[in-house]
Amino acid sequence: MKKKVLVALQSFNEYSELPMKLLTQANMDIVLNKLGHRLNQAEIIELGTDCDGIIAGVETYDENVLENLPKLKCISRSGVGIDSIDVEKAKEKGIAILNTPDVVIQPVAEMTVAMIFDLLRLLTLHTNLLRSGQWKKQAGQLLMGRKVGIIGLGRIGKRVSEMLKCLNADVSGFDIYPDHQWAKMNDVKISSLQGIIKESDIVCIHVSFSKENPFTLGKDEISQMKNDSILINTSRGQVIDDKALYEALKSGKLRGAGLDVFSNEPYYGPLCEFDNVVLTPHISTLTKESRAEMEIQAVENLLRYFRS
Repeated sequence: MKKKVLVALQSFNEYSELPMKLLTQANMDIVLNKLGHRLNQAEIIELGTDCDGIIAGVETYDENVLENLPKLKCISRSGVGIDSIDVEKAKEKGIAILNTPDVVIQPVAEMTVAMIFDLLRLLTLHTNLLRSGQWKKQAGQLLMGRKVGIIGLGRIGKRVSEMLKCLNADVSGFDIYPDHQWAKMNDVKISSLQGIIKESDIVCIHVSFSKENPFTLGKDEISQMKNDSILINTSRGQVIDDKALYEALKSGKLRGAGLDVFSNEPYYGPLCEFDNVVLTPHISTLTKESRAEMEIQAVENLLRYFRS
């Protein structure tokens, strides 16, 4: 029987024609998101009411949505995070959840390193000074020899560590289940979470956020960070207390911060005030190459599921 698939992604097929070609060749009945924005719950239900599968982005699939998609058998996420999906309800209803974790590793790692260089060499600060008509120079810092602490040594945290080691940084990492063999091979020191927070010149967060693993860098943790240190978050917005970070930046406790994710998006909050904060609108995985590959793999995962 012909399967019906909702493509919830608003930019689907923008960077490669192959994902659509694969669905068409598989004789899928395709429902596209033509609304030009991220689908809300009501729109998902309306468009996906009789769909067997969904090619999903970061839109929300909560209990209400899943209860109102009676034919749904598979959600294939273009990307890695599944925190926008009620996993327990999906499991209860027998809905498979698939994702594309390997594709995001390189783009997120490169984005993290780019933010570090921006903040060390004061690129955003000097750009803003020039745009305001000021030819002023402030000394930056080298990455070489800096102590960088990685919180979360999963796929992305490992890649960031490897890249930073190639740039002669002194890298330490914390993970709940550390890979000691990998760490030894790559000369990365395994440390405690407290050690990372207290001793690092640069702290990079690469953890997933879930109810089962609710990590947050709050006021107490930020207060223990080294004076003049840098904080980078390209993982999930919920893992940092925005108010505590704002106060640490305002007081001069921290040298700067790089944020690609926020607890509430789109973000227009007080952190926008600072020249020493690099803010990007959740674009760590947004490269033409990675988006094309994510969509291809998401489609392939879905088709493989229905063939099995």
